[in-house]
Amino acid sequence: APASLAAPAPVAVPEAVEAPAAPAPAAAGKEVPAPMVGVVYLQANPDADPYVQVGDSVKKGQVLCLIEAMKLMNEIVAPQDGVVSAILVENENIVEYGQALFRIS
Repeated sequence: APASLAAPAPVAVPEAVEAPAAPAPAAAGKEVPAPMVGVVYLQANPDADPYVQVGDSVKKGQVLCLIEAMKLMNEIVAPQDGVVSAILVENENIVEYGQALFRIS
């Protein structure tokens, strides 16, 4: 009986509740996914300021970061106007296709 009581109340329930909320328009913000596998650059060069920081207002089409794939630099742009509420990757990390890079609310 104790085992069956533990099973219906997993700790992961709050995460399961958050996942469907991510696509919701304004509430949780919109995640910006990586359109390809590659190395993410949050600034144009090591001496430059980051393209965006948490709290920055962005316009649709504004460059958020670069992803280097097959020796080509690809600009990743904001899909909408909003405010950067989270940066979900580290500079120069390898990102996977579909991985969330930023959250814009």
